[in-house]
Amino acid sequence: MPRSIATYLRIALSLTWLVCLAAPVLAAEPVEVAVSGIEGDAQDNVRRALELPHGLVRDGKVDRLWLERFARQAPEKARVALQPYGFYRAKAAATVRQGKGGKTLVEVVVDPGEPVRVVEVDLKLAGEGAQQKELRRQADAFPLAAGQVLLQPSYERAKGTLQAQAQALGFLDADFPRHEIRISPDLATARIHLTLDTGGRYYFDGTHIEGGAEYPDVFLKRFIAFKEGEPFSYAKLGETQLNFANSERFRQVVVTPQREEAKEHKVPVLVRLTAAPRRTLRPGLGYGTDTGGRFSVHYRDLNLDHGGNDLDTSLYIAERLQGFAGRYTMPSASDLRSSTSIQLNLQRETVSTYQSRLAAVEIDRNFGLGRGEVATPYLKIQQENYKVANVNSQSRLVLPGFRFSKDRFNDLVRPTSGYRVSLDLRGAHQYFGSDTGLVQGIGNASVLIPIPGRLTFHARANTGYSILTDPLADLPPSIRFFAGGDQSVRGYAYQSLGPRDAAGRVVGGKHLLVGSLELERALFKNWGVSIFDDIGNAFNDFGNVDLKQGVGVGAHYYTPVGGLNLYLAHPLAPNSPPIRIHFTVGFEF
Repeated sequence: MPRSIATYLRIALSLTWLVCLAAPVLAAEPVEVAVSGIEGDAQDNVRRALELPHGLVRDGKVDRLWLERFARQAPEKARVALQPYGFYRAKAAATVRQGKGGKTLVEVVVDPGEPVRVVEVDLKLAGEGAQQKELRRQADAFPLAAGQVLLQPSYERAKGTLQAQAQALGFLDADFPRHEIRISPDLATARIHLTLDTGGRYYFDGTHIEGGAEYPDVFLKRFIAFKEGEPFSYAKLGETQLNFANSERFRQVVVTPQREEAKEHKVPVLVRLTAAPRRTLRPGLGYGTDTGGRFSVHYRDLNLDHGGNDLDTSLYIAERLQGFAGRYTMPSASDLRSSTSIQLNLQRETVSTYQSRLAAVEIDRNFGLGRGEVATPYLKIQQENYKVANVNSQSRLVLPGFRFSKDRFNDLVRPTSGYRVSLDLRGAHQYFGSDTGLVQGIGNASVLIPIPGRLTFHARANTGYSILTDPLADLPPSIRFFAGGDQSVRGYAYQSLGPRDAAGRVVGGKHLLVGSLELERALFKNWGVSIFDDIGNAFNDFGNVDLKQGVGVGAHYYTPVGGLNLYLAHPLAPNSPPIRIHFTVGFEF
């Protein structure tokens, strides 16, 4: 690699890192307030109480009369601001002097004195829910106890949490008939008297659905997250609204508990639906460095046969990939997360390492196991004609398999925390109609961790392992492993890494190991920059693994439908291009 290019890349990495860590620089005010004598949250509260009033500084000039008035009021404001943190005998003094650079400095010196300490906590639970384990556990975790400093923010938070816990359990009338803090400033003591009366427990009554008449009633009831007679829960109402909204079948969803119509503590629920168009036809233009320029047409019918069945088809034409994909999904009558589907995939792919024409049919059954968990047994039958390393061949495979995935992200468009893990086990044998025999496992994992300073750490790993009864040459490209590309080892061309034949041509491998570390810094509202390090390769023997590495920088722009990601990657391998550009749309889970 030429020295000049290496130097430019190091400069780019350094500048990107500085941008990641840089904090916004604000214009300096001509008046500064300095608070001393107290630390932590109490000091922060005093600072907030002593924010400069509007009009004290105009056009960069200080109004001296306002400044003197502010300085006179500062000690009392500081004393009041310290009381929530237990300091009821605090003293404060304020002075005004000229600081460096012509800046006016208001110095507030605080003597907090002895803090008020709690000597008694009388916390009682009353009502029908007084013996609920979750509620008693929350009461036992009350943060203030005898001997501790009286912290009123902690007291208020604990009160709110206790009441919210009672309401989450269905005790909607939960309230505090008694909530007292008796403070003796002279003795520096406080006594807390708190009683939560839960009242009676509420339960779900029947659910009435308005709108959505074009869908069968049994289909709509799948989205309701509660049953009649269960304890009332706002969380269940929120889950119900999310279920309807995520189905993409309704433009507007309003779930309303009709508490005013409750009888004998039974709350009916009204669901109002405004249906979205059942059929959509969307053309699309795009570009990806793995596929080149592309054009697609996507057609979807969300209510085929008026039974809620989903027909989803796509026709796509790109420089290196062309094909048709169709999926017909029949939802389970009893479980929202379960379904049966049939898929058809016709595809032609031409890359530097191989050419492939594939026709595949898959039947699968999806079982929703919990939040974000899906288990899928499937049967896939495929016919593939291919050319690898100037060798033409064809393959027929009957692949029974099992997939499992679990994911949880805080946002699907611009996630900053969460994880995803998936596992795919599949096999083939001549006894079941395949040309060859194999057992193959594929695992993927991805995790996002937020870091202070608007940073996000992203790590991912991709693995593959194969046991073959026939030579690798008998397997089609869709079953072999390759590395390199936008979602693999950046810095290398798509599918360009893997074992080579005697002539030096990449032919793919039996196993795969790929890992990636990336650190992103959010900028402004919709932008971000990152640095990354990718490593991995495909191979045939664990004793002879040649891992390739790529490093670089990225720029990200986030839109309501997904992110636009531009990467400049440098492959750490001899005789490689110094820089490779990668462009992707969306976040790869």
